[in-house]
Amino acid sequence: MRRDRRGNMVLEAAMFIPVLLLLIVGMVQLGKITYIYYSLKKALFAAGQYLSTQQGVNFCDDADTSIVAAKTYALTGTTDASAESFLPALTADMISIQAECVDVSTGAVGPCDTSSCSTAAGSPRPDFVVVSIPDGYAVTPRIPYMLIDAIPLRPEVRVPFGGT
Repeated sequence: MRRDRRGNMVLEAAMFIPVLLLLIVGMVQLGKITYIYYSLKKALFAAGQYLSTQQGVNFCDDADTSIVAAKTYALTGTTDASAESFLPALTADMISIQAECVDVSTGAVGPCDTSSCSTAAGSPRPDFVVVSIPDGYAVTPRIPYMLIDAIPLRPEVRVPFGGT
């Protein structure tokens, strides 16, 4: 009776090893996506912190030197772009910086009124700086024998503004 059961363990192992390998590869890819999301969020937070301490930032102009320096700081960790980007597919055009203000009457937080941007007074002093990647940073998981669409990661960071 024992002779009839020979080979069962080999057959069971041959059935479960591919499933276990796919689970392990999937966990590794999930860890990779989580790490990239955390890195993006940390970079955006650093840019928001940098920008929230600057003086005289014009949030109406994307070419303002402080905003350009903050985007460069998010990409490379330096404000003068002397280092390489730690995420090669991330560009300064992908990063969005917005100013948010608190409405005194309702207490709601929303985009600042930009109607005064064209005046000599400049933009209003915001209460928060929001740094985000609105179109997403595409990450494609690589799992053997499976075609998976890219996952757009859309981190957003809101930092209190302390500058003038």
